[in-house]
Amino acid sequence: MNVVIAGIRGIAGYLSGVLGADAYKKYLEHHEASGHAGPALTEREFWRDRTDRQDATPQGRCC
Repeated sequence: MNVVIAGIRGIAGYLSGVLGADAYKKYLEHHEASGHAGPALTEREFWRDRTDRQDATPQGRCC
C-alpha cells in the first residue's frame, strides 16, 4: 500500500513540475538563495507578473 501511495505522490510531483504548478515554490527558493535585498513577491503578484511576461513575449508553447 505504501508503495502505491509513494508512486501516486511521485506522479503528482512530476505532473506538477511539468505543468509549472511548482513555479512559485521554485521562485521563493531562488529568491532566498540569491540573497535579494527586497521582499519576495506574493503568490498573486508572482503569477500576475509571469502571465504578463508570457503575454508580452510569447514563445513556443502549446496554448
